[in-house]
Amino acid sequence: MALLSVEEALARILADAAPLGAERVAIEAAHDRILAEPVAARLTQPPFDASAMDGYAVRAADVAKLPAKLTVIGESAAGHPFNGRVGAGQAARIFTGAPVPDGADGIVIQEHTTREGAHVIVQGEDVQTDHIRPRGGDFKEGMRLLEAGRRLGPRELSLAASMGHGELAVWRRPKVAILSTGDELVRPGETPGVGQIVASNHLGVGAMLRNFGAEIIQLGIARDTAESLNEHVARAKDGDILVTIGGASVGDHDLVAPVLSKQGMELAFWKIAMRPGKPLMSGRLGALRVVGLPGNPVSSLVCARVFVVPLVEQLAGRPMATEATRPAVAAVAIEANGPRQHYMRATLTRDGDGLPHVSPVRSQDSSLLSPLAIADCLIVRTPNSPAVAPGETVRVLPLDF
Repeated sequence: MALLSVEEALARILADAAPLGAERVAIEAAHDRILAEPVAARLTQPPFDASAMDGYAVRAADVAKLPAKLTVIGESAAGHPFNGRVGAGQAARIFTGAPVPDGADGIVIQEHTTREGAHVIVQGEDVQTDHIRPRGGDFKEGMRLLEAGRRLGPRELSLAASMGHGELAVWRRPKVAILSTGDELVRPGETPGVGQIVASNHLGVGAMLRNFGAEIIQLGIARDTAESLNEHVARAKDGDILVTIGGASVGDHDLVAPVLSKQGMELAFWKIAMRPGKPLMSGRLGALRVVGLPGNPVSSLVCARVFVVPLVEQLAGRPMATEATRPAVAAVAIEANGPRQHYMRATLTRDGDGLPHVSPVRSQDSSLLSPLAIADCLIVRTPNSPAVAPGETVRVLPLDF
């Protein structure tokens, strides 16, 4: 039986995946969320003609001929406007951001003025008076400035707040329950016994998925018994995705698929033509999407990046650009690939304004984490692709963003 291709496996995992539903959150909690609805301005910005400089609010006609001596009749500061009217031969002291008083149609910056008691002398060459930010110069009430699907970063949050919004409608974050499996695993910080190792994959997978919009639920370590697996899986009932790590192959101790199948999981596939990561499982347990990752550390993280990240993004309503590969120039020769799609751990370097150069890390062994920690991308080698000479273009998948 032919192994499933990466493309077909991803298509099956993403089948009918759609944003999970909208929720309203306080704008302070909306960073990195995805807008579920367009946002229109509730206010006009600036709400009044405002001074762009410190100086004096004047009538432009009064300073058309210099020097000019004007009577200072008041002061306008941010939050403390001058409520009078500037008439002929008059001026009001004004500060940046303050409302321009009625009657004034220009601002003279203070560098062109000299104060003499109740008067101000305006003098100099090329005195400009157009230092006014007009009402609505940024946006007007009713203008739609942020569209649904927009990721809310610092600029978007500042804009939404200035438009008068204290809450925003965003897509709900997918809840991803992560379960490590295996009698050989101990928690980080514990001393492994004979034949044991420290569980680490759940931390890397969780951090990666959180970066792409997931809410993480760590279920802990299930032992290699049906009772332990059932007990831990039961705690994933409120999740949207169950990610299991290890136990997804066909050995005598690989119990994940049989146990979940007895619970009613519909198995979509469990092997793909990929390295690292051949034993990848996918299925549905009611509304819960299940992805079983390999136990090898590199295989686990690479499969999470290739398959679970796009699923999280689609459920979170995020743009899917992160699944796309990018071009890079091979810095060294790369050997021909075999029948499985290969994701080679690699590093990018930039030299000038052209495409970045990419080099594979020292080892592609799927059990070694230290080379993976050096890598910042994956070179994607399609099945049976020919050898690559230095200087030729390859495709890379960023590991993080």
